[in-house]
Amino acid sequence: MGEEAVEFSVEKVAKGCKQSAVDVGDKTFVIGSSDDDSKPPVIVKILGKRTQTWYCTSVHHFIVLGTQPTLTKSQSAIPVNDEKILIIEKGVPLNESIWFLEIDTPFVKQQRKIKGTEVVSLSKGVIGVGQKPVVISGPSGVGKGTLIAKLMKDYPSKFGFSVSHTTRSPREKEIDGVHYHFTERSKIDKDISEGKFLEFAHVHGNVYGTSIEAVESVTDEGKRCILDIDVQGARSVRASSLEAIFIFVCPPSFEELEKRLRARGTETEEQIQKRLRNARAELDQSNSPGLFDHLLVNDDLEACYENLKKLLTLDDSQEDSIDFYIKDGKQTASYSIMSKNDSEILLQFETNEAKNGAASLLALDLSSLSGGAPGRTRGLKIRSINSF
Repeated sequence: MGEEAVEFSVEKVAKGCKQSAVDVGDKTFVIGSSDDDSKPPVIVKILGKRTQTWYCTSVHHFIVLGTQPTLTKSQSAIPVNDEKILIIEKGVPLNESIWFLEIDTPFVKQQRKIKGTEVVSLSKGVIGVGQKPVVISGPSGVGKGTLIAKLMKDYPSKFGFSVSHTTRSPREKEIDGVHYHFTERSKIDKDISEGKFLEFAHVHGNVYGTSIEAVESVTDEGKRCILDIDVQGARSVRASSLEAIFIFVCPPSFEELEKRLRARGTETEEQIQKRLRNARAELDQSNSPGLFDHLLVNDDLEACYENLKKLLTLDDSQEDSIDFYIKDGKQTASYSIMSKNDSEILLQFETNEAKNGAASLLALDLSSLSGGAPGRTRGLKIRSINSF
């Protein structure tokens, strides 16, 4: 399973590495930052306590997934439960300092089964809950593009699109990061194998896909992400750990759909027949149990749009606390973990002097944590215990 640990010493795990060691079950997890530019910014090692042997960080024994933070100075860590370890990085803004090492979450279990080896994943702690992303699907010609355009026009600060990835070359006037994230085939294949994509498809020799990071970057801006994808893509997203609302837009009849496609006058007869075949297949799949939460019939555009807006207020009762907590967390201060109980973890300010009005004690509420997507742990709430 790995090299023998004759004598366990956190200080001897890796030269030049600032470390914290945490026991969970029959394993010790050692987390640290490296000063060596040739190594990953975060070093994770696992010691089997019963066997006193290390899991190796090679592909055959142990894989670290997720976006890695750059641990600048030092960090403290504590187990949240049997699934996650909380990591607090010191000396950075509070909303950038909270990370989790996922050691037995559903995502990690899934990846462990797929890869046939030990897996852990780093996940950024996101302060606030935010609203669920929206997956909108429907056959070509049904009008979903028009509905989404109306939504974006009426609520430009509330909704945002994820930018898809593609391996094809940019076309004239296409901007990387705006129209698509243009990437290499080897890079996207690697990211897909590491579980970083929600859905992907091979089209005319190129790969197109939606990355977890692209969706979460919209959410991190305080906007609700809209994903306009086909039924197969929706099925892939549904199978992931992303918590979203799934809506399928359908025509009042198949005959009406064909009429709309022909009225556009933009396709040849062969292209129309292909779109109709695909549409029939998508309409059949839309009734798959557990795939879509809502079916919208676009008979009258304005009425359908009003119904869509009603569906998207389902989460309005949730506390929209991202702005408050992010603003409250912009101060740069050094906090370390003080103690933990079942519902919260206490953080203590590191010095005896106040810095930018920083609270001396903060409590992280663990009761509303949610997985979001791999790479993000949402729902952290912070409250001040006392101030200087």
